[in-house]
Amino acid sequence: MVLRLVIRVYIDGLAEPTNPGFGTYGFVIYRNGEKIEEGKGFIGKNVTNNYAEYTALIEALKRIEKLNKEEIQIFSDSRILVRQMKGEWSAKKGMYKAKLQEAKNMVSKFTKLHFFWIPREENREADKLSREAYKEYWSHLER
Repeated sequence: MVLRLVIRVYIDGLAEPTNPGFGTYGFVIYRNGEKIEEGKGFIGKNVTNNYAEYTALIEALKRIEKLNKEEIQIFSDSRILVRQMKGEWSAKKGMYKAKLQEAKNMVSKFTKLHFFWIPREENREADKLSREAYKEYWSHLER
C-alpha cells in the first residue's frame, strides 16, 4: 500500500477599509489533515484585494517550495485567482498583474498543483489570519 501525501493550502487576501486599501494576507497549510504551518502579514498601503490574494498564494508557496513533488491543493475564495491560475481567465489590467506573473513563476516549480474555488465560509482560518494581520497593523500604529 502506497501512502498518498496531500498538501492542502488555504489562502486569503484582504484590502481594507476600501479597495484599494491596507493590504494583508493569511494562509494555512495542512499535510494529510494535520496543520503544519500558517502565516499572515501586512503588505502595504493602496493595495487591491486581488494583489493581496496573490500575495497570500506566493507567501504560502514559498513555505512549501521544498515539497514541490507532492500533490498540492490550493483553496481560495477568490474566483478570479482560481480561474486565472487555471488559465481560464486572463488579466487585462490591474495593479496585481505583476503579482499574478510572480505567482505563475512560483507555480511552475511544482509538479502536481491544483486550484479549487471554495465559498468564504470554508476559508475561515485563512480569512481570520488576514483580518488578524490587519488588526495588528492598526494596533501597532496606535502605540
